[in-house]
Amino acid sequence: MKAVILAGGLGTRLSEETSVRPKPMVEIGGKPILWHILKMYSQHGVNDFVICCGYKGYVIKEYFANYFLHMSDITFDMRNNHMEVHQKRAEPWTVTLVDTGENSMTGGRLRRVADYIRDEEAFCFTYGDGVSDVDIGATIAFHRQHGKAATLTATFPPGRFGALELQQGRVLSFQEKPKGDGAMINGGFFVLSPKVLGYLDGDATIWEQQPLQRLAAAGELMAYEHQGFWQPMDTLRDKIYLEELWASDKAPWKSWK
Repeated sequence: MKAVILAGGLGTRLSEETSVRPKPMVEIGGKPILWHILKMYSQHGVNDFVICCGYKGYVIKEYFANYFLHMSDITFDMRNNHMEVHQKRAEPWTVTLVDTGENSMTGGRLRRVADYIRDEEAFCFTYGDGVSDVDIGATIAFHRQHGKAATLTATFPPGRFGALELQQGRVLSFQEKPKGDGAMINGGFFVLSPKVLGYLDGDATIWEQQPLQRLAAAGELMAYEHQGFWQPMDTLRDKIYLEELWASDKAPWKSWK
């Protein structure tokens, strides 16, 4: 099964990092968050990736072109113009990098890679800026079981502030960073039938608007409920939080050794 990953947006809310690289290449623990996402999928047997590039897509292409340089020890024999790679850390990945345009929206980017996925029974689809401990294998099994065109992962948004229950100035209860207002949201990590390509009109199509609305109205959209960890990297605060989790060796999304 293939996984399509959106990696072409501007990432304006993380401009401290994205002025020089696309947001999926912002590092957590010395590795791009895109690498973390590929590792998550790989742990569930998904190793064939189609990455939708856009803004500064050449940075992503150069990263994978030089993957051994990033991941291995290297000896450069300058006298004999020779390079030797030591302790090759190979991944079982096939990575296809597609230029889907500087200004394409999320649905437009998916439409631009249609030729790579239209013959698949189903494929995964996600954003290149968030991590989770979601059971991707279970989402795929759920999708195959219900037989509809689309499955999204429903999750709770991360809380950002401590919630207080007050009575005449007295704090009756305090809950640190509660999970939103109790309503679940679209957490990405979709499993889709190629039939969804028929819901995409052009580069300006926003996947989260008309296509998902039309799929829901047609009874073709199902939700896999995820109760565990889910965290996007929208802001510098989010990046720092993910860095802290990684540094503590307690990153919930790390299921590999």
